Formats: sequence, C-alpha cells, structure tokens
Amino acid sequence: MNELIGRVFHFEKTIFPASSELFGKLANEGQEPKALMISCADSRIVPEQIMQAQPGDLFVCRNAGNMVPPYATQNGGVTSTVEYAVAALGVRDIIISGHSGCGAMKALADPTGLEAMPNVAAWLKHGAAAEHIVSTCHGELQGNDRVRAITLENIIAQISHLRTHPSVAAAIARGQMTLHGWFVDIHAGQVLGLDGETGQFVPLREDAPLPVALAAKARFATEFAEAAE
Repeated sequence: MNELIGRVFHFEKTIFPASSELFGKLANEGQEPKALMISCADSRIVPEQIMQAQPGDLFVCRNAGNMVPPYATQNGGVTSTVEYAVAALGVRDIIISGHSGCGAMKALADPTGLEAMPNVAAWLKHGAAAEHIVSTCHGELQGNDRVRAITLENIIAQISHLRTHPSVAAAIARGQMTLHGWFVDIHAGQVLGLDGETGQFVPLREDAPLPVALAAKARFATEFAEAAE
C-alpha cells in the first residue's frame, strides 16, 4: 500500500503539472468520452492502458466477468452506467471486453467453492448462457480451452444483454450506436475483436478494418410495417 501511496505523490508532483492544461479543460468543460468500455475488474486488465487513453477519453465500468445484466426494473450500477453514458454523455461506441485467464469464467466452468460466496455465485448467473453453450455445443473442450471458449461466448452473451437496455436499443434503431466485443489475451499481448458478420474473433490490425460486433445502421422496420398495412 505504501508503494501505491507513493505513486499518488508522483501524480501530484509530476503527472498533474505536466498535463495541467488537459485537466483544466476537463474540469471546466466537463467530459466527452469517445466510448464506454465494460471490462472485468481483474487487476491485470487496465482498459485505459490497453487503449492508451488520456483522461476524458474513456468511460469505464468494471465488474467481475464484464457482465451486463439484462435490463429490468431492479436498479444496478451497470445499468445506471450504461444509461448515463448513452443518454447523458452521448456515447456512440460500447465495448464489452473479456480477457484470458479470467477468474469469473473459471468459476463458470467449475463452480466448486462458490458455496462460500453466494453473491458472486448469483452475479455469475448473468454468464450462464455462455457456459451452457460451451457445455452443450463443445462438450469435448477441457481445461484452459473450455475456459477460453466460455470467455468468448460470454462476451457475445453480454452484448445480447446490452441490447435489452432501452437507451442502447433506441440508439441502435437510430443508427447511432456501434457495439464491440473484445478479448484481451494477456499472454500474447493481443486484442481480438468480434466480427459480427462472421461470428469470429479476429486480431485488431492497423492495416485492416476494425471488426465490430454490430455496426451503426439505422433500422427501418417500423416504416416497412406501416407501409404494409
């Protein structure tokens, strides 16, 4: 802890003065983050570091397993964060980011020991679909391969949950929202992105288009329905 406190002093004496103009602008003009990133709370994953983001660039929500509970009347921190990011801050890109070696995904793969952590067990039910898909469709997978598969499926499942949130659903219908699914491979130092067209996770590359889970595109289903009447 003393080491961490020492870094606070370094921020006050060195980092803040070097970026005083940026912090002054943020303090006076408020924030306009470019994206909302919903990431795991794992200490090895730092969203701002992965994206090389400056203060004000990224709105971040972190929790065990990068979960997004489906929208419901019961309030929660993730739901409120999503709603504020979209409705108040006007964020048009949301990233669900999982990672390799995730403890939450290991617990989904093997819930042994969760009896002593009832709240964790209840929270992980938001990832139940991911575990069920892997168990029923890829039953041959074991060990790390099984955990990795659950992690990838969980990213897809949380994107589906995200789309049940009214603010997100409306932004999607207006063509003002792009959804992303990322997998951070800690061992390889690589980020994979979900390609919504192929359903595959592919590496992010400078010389290739950014893979997106759901591209921004206005929906005209209502107009077509009215025309058919």
